[in-house]
Amino acid sequence: MREIVVLSGGVGGARFTRALRDALVDEDARIRVVVNTADDMWMAGLRICPDLDSVTYTLAGVNDEQRGWGRVGETERVSAELHEWGIGWPWFTLGDLDLGMHIARTSLLRDGVPLSGAVSRLTARWDLGVELLPMTDDEVETHVLTDEGSMHFQEWWTRHRAQLPARGFEMRGAGSATPAPGVVEAIESADAVLLAPSNPIVSIGPILAVEGIRQALAATRAPVVGVSPIIGGSVVRGMADACLTAVGTATDAAAVGLRYGARSAGGVLDGWLVDDVDAAEVPELESAGIASRAVPLWMTEPEAARALARDALALASRRG
Repeated sequence: MREIVVLSGGVGGARFTRALRDALVDEDARIRVVVNTADDMWMAGLRICPDLDSVTYTLAGVNDEQRGWGRVGETERVSAELHEWGIGWPWFTLGDLDLGMHIARTSLLRDGVPLSGAVSRLTARWDLGVELLPMTDDEVETHVLTDEGSMHFQEWWTRHRAQLPARGFEMRGAGSATPAPGVVEAIESADAVLLAPSNPIVSIGPILAVEGIRQALAATRAPVVGVSPIIGGSVVRGMADACLTAVGTATDAAAVGLRYGARSAGGVLDGWLVDDVDAAEVPELESAGIASRAVPLWMTEPEAARALARDALALASRRG
């Protein structure tokens, strides 16, 4: 059985993982996905896990493809009622079906079940075809440093649409967090480790900030291959450019690959996929010790997405 590990954020990572699962449907393979939990927060007494839920809903086929997040066919009566009481954030609306997930998860957490255990129990409702692992059972939350003070990442991202210039990012709790059960073992025993085209700063960055995960990536015998979230100098989705600017990295496929760095030089990458339009950047990446290939990255159609997943595996096989 081929063992594949994916490091993933939310929507982009969810779509890439779905494509990978579908591309391997006829093969003997196990896919385990280490998901960012630093977007998580407490709100209205509930533990909200946006990236975990985005990946779950997408793999279950119950996500809202039009909005790009949440459950399809949602109503928002409960959120509206909570807002009447002044509870929660009026700019952060949770659907009623989504609230069901948050209530169930919080109930398990209150009963002493760790997040990884809650994820296992909640995702068993659907045949996802992959195993989801939170990066840690500990509470880690990303806060954004701005001229108006520090705020939770969700406030900066959702309320302000990343328009407030960020001066930096703080992953609170990451320094003392430990990998969730199974995370290090999955990476160390993998045949390939893939970094999804997720935000490198606030999605993949927090995963790498958990003590033990970066070390596992350094030690694994598996090739580590990433997919650029930048195409032709623009973000694929979201506002990753604002995050990159805040840490002094250009919104550029090669710049992001070089920020991750070559594993042979203390970074995390053996290989890096860029889009065809960025083919001219391949020599720079190769000279830095990162095997690179230019392929179509847009996941506009299911077959295009599956082709991208196969390209990532092919580059990993070349480096294996």
